Amino acid sequence: MSIHAPILAIAVPLLGGFAVPLLARIHKKIRDLWVLVVVLVVAACAGYVAAHVLKEGIWIYVLGARNPQETLAPGGFPIRIMLTADAMSAFMGIIAGLIVLVAFPFALKYIPEEEGKTLSLTLGVLLLAGIMGMSYTGDLFNFFVFLEVTSIAACGIIGFRTWTGRAPEAAFKTILLFGLSGLFFLLAVAFLYGEYGALNLAYLAAQIKGSMVDRLALALFLAGLLIKVAAAPVHFWAPDAYGEAPAAKTPLLVVNTQVSLYGLWRILFTVYGGALNAGVGWLVVSLGLLTMVVASFMALAQTDLGRLVAYGAVSQIGYMMLGVGVGLVTLSGRPDYGLVAMKGGIFHMLNDALTIGLLFLCVGAVEWAKGTRDLRELGGLGHGLPGVALCFLLAALALAGIPPLNGFASKILIYEGSFRLSPILGAVAVLASIFLLAVFVRAFQGAFLGPKAEVEVKLPWGFFLSLGVLAVGILVLGLVPGFFVEELVTPAAKALWHGRALYLAAVLGG
Repeated sequence: MSIHAPILAIAVPLLGGFAVPLLARIHKKIRDLWVLVVVLVVAACAGYVAAHVLKEGIWIYVLGARNPQETLAPGGFPIRIMLTADAMSAFMGIIAGLIVLVAFPFALKYIPEEEGKTLSLTLGVLLLAGIMGMSYTGDLFNFFVFLEVTSIAACGIIGFRTWTGRAPEAAFKTILLFGLSGLFFLLAVAFLYGEYGALNLAYLAAQIKGSMVDRLALALFLAGLLIKVAAAPVHFWAPDAYGEAPAAKTPLLVVNTQVSLYGLWRILFTVYGGALNAGVGWLVVSLGLLTMVVASFMALAQTDLGRLVAYGAVSQIGYMMLGVGVGLVTLSGRPDYGLVAMKGGIFHMLNDALTIGLLFLCVGAVEWAKGTRDLRELGGLGHGLPGVALCFLLAALALAGIPPLNGFASKILIYEGSFRLSPILGAVAVLASIFLLAVFVRAFQGAFLGPKAEVEVKLPWGFFLSLGVLAVGILVLGLVPGFFVEELVTPAAKALWHGRALYLAAVLGG
């Protein structure tokens, strides 16, 4: 079955998600076991795909044929659906696999049966299917389909707790923006299909020369995906969405945002890499700076711990955009610092998933223990929840880029590359991190320090298992970042930076 790992990573959660409510009717424990099996299978498939790609090179999986060459009509036109996994795709799959391994076990204990546990698990598994599909597909229309799958599932997760009042409002706001995002993306696909009569990413990349239609489609792609990644000034859906969704599912929503960012990189580097000018790179850099600054300042005004962490999550999208944006600006000349910045931006995707994931799970543990996330009603929880307090502090320091934690390892690469392009870029990024550190120190003081607070509810052991795994990941990636940068991050960055020709050759031949 290993030869079918790419499609299994998509099909298993897609079909498994629809089985969840059926199994729940038989027995709740069977449902929970089934969800864990699905998650384990997806993580194993993602790991196998990554290992194969890093060892053997780009993996082309063709639905209905044995190899890519059987899918090519005369003239090199692909006529079948393909999954195309290079090092960047594999890296995105690894992030998703790691997060679901900790988020779903936490969710099984966190979400009560009477609050729609079956519905939440079903939506979470379907969201995972969409994320894996976006990571591996080599076809623009299928990317759109999976984009919509993630949008629908994510909005369901955000808004299904209708009794909270604010959750439906957050879901409504999110689905409006996601709908607009999908419409822009579909219009871009339609323009390219009308121009070239194809949907395969590699074939389109070989045809695009920078015509007016190509530029119009690029503008639509940018508009659609920048909405989905929560880049300022259209970031305002994300704090509501992250803040109102169940804390156990928010890490998966963060990965959903990141896979949209992956889609943006795939469009810009692989599809348009041969006809891209530096202006697009400067647009990405500028929006990255705006995102990190606006989100950091907005975090200062929050009194809800979940929304404060949500703004912290949005700010980190800005760092990813800054790092990879520097690579886009310098794509034509390809100086070494451009690749350094890209490594930092891509590495920060993994670090952010672990760090923000841990922060949201800590928020969930606090809400479980005290029944509220309002900082004005919290305080002194460090006495009764020392493990949660330690994990929150660790993740907050990592988020701000304090050494020797994982956030520092990726941010220092972003600082170095962006500073060499323009010292102003590096200075703004550093100042935003310092400001965010002050915000999270204030939040830690408000929630965990002060006179001892009574904690009457004992946290389930599964909570500490998930928290511990993420905390260890933060420490390991911070203490020995070189191994991960060389083995995972550098191949992923080079797949975008240098790998366009290899991607096209693997799909189209030659």
